[in-house]
Amino acid sequence: MEITGKTRLTGLIGSPVAHSISPQMHNEAFRQLGLDYVYLAFDLGHSDLRKAVEGLREIGIRGFNVTMPYKVPILELMDSLTPAARIAGACNTVIAQDGKMTGHTTDGIGFMQSVIDAGYDIIGKKMTILGAGGAATAIITQAALDGVTDIDIFRRNRPEAFSTTETFAKTVENSTPCRVHVYDISDTRQLKESLDSSAILVNATNVGMAPNEQDCPIGDASLLHPELIVGDIIYNPRKTRLYQMAESAGCPVFNGMYMLLFQGAASFECWTGQKMPVEIIRKKYFS
Repeated sequence: MEITGKTRLTGLIGSPVAHSISPQMHNEAFRQLGLDYVYLAFDLGHSDLRKAVEGLREIGIRGFNVTMPYKVPILELMDSLTPAARIAGACNTVIAQDGKMTGHTTDGIGFMQSVIDAGYDIIGKKMTILGAGGAATAIITQAALDGVTDIDIFRRNRPEAFSTTETFAKTVENSTPCRVHVYDISDTRQLKESLDSSAILVNATNVGMAPNEQDCPIGDASLLHPELIVGDIIYNPRKTRLYQMAESAGCPVFNGMYMLLFQGAASFECWTGQKMPVEIIRKKYFS
C-alpha cells in the first residue's frame, strides 16, 4: 500500500493501544479494496484528550475509533451524536466530515452481528448482561434497538455508579420497547431467576481477561443451564474461566473475537461508504 498526498487518515485513540489488531485489519481491508486510506494507532495515555481531538480535526482525519479510557469522556467533544451513542452514553467511532465530528458506537452492532454469526437468534427474547461500562451500554442499547424484549443488568452495587446505571436503564426504556432492570451482581438468587428466563448471558466486564485468567464473574456453575447461550466479550484468552464453565455446563458459547471484527467492519463502512471484506479479514486475522 502506497501513501500518497491524497491518503485519508483514520485510526484509533486510547491507552494502551499497542496490542490492537485494528491497524492490521483496517489497512488490509483498504488494500483489498484499493482505497487510498491508512489506519494508525495513537496512544494518548499522557495527552490532553481535547487537544488531541482538536488536532485530529484540524489535520482533516476522516474518522477514528475510540477505546478505553476515552469512550465516555469523548462525548462532550463531539458536534453531534447518533441515537445509539446518545442512548449508550459511549462512543467508539467518530465520523469526521466538513470539519464536524459525529460520535457513534459500533460495539453493539458488532456484538449483535457476532450473535447472528455464531448461529443464534435472540430477537424477541431476554438477555442477562454482567457489567455496565461502555461496552455493556453499547450492547444493551443495540440489543434493545434490534428487538430484544427484556434485559437484566447485573453490576457491583456502588451507590453513585448504580444510580447512573438505573438512569441509563430508564433512558433505554424510554427510547425503545425493551424492559430493562438493574440488579446487584452479588444477588445470586436474582441472578439465577434472571438466567432461568434468559436466552443469553453476556459477560461485558473485564473479569477473566489476561493476565487475570483465573477470575470469573460467576462463582456458581449451577446457575448455568444447557439452553442458555453464553457470550463473553473477552477474547484474550480465547476461553475464559466463564467460557470453560459454560462449555462444561453444555451451554452454546462464543467469545468476543468476532464482536471485534464486526464492530470494525461497521466503523469501516461509516468512513469509506464501502463494506469491509469481512471473510478475507476473518481468515487472515481471526482464524
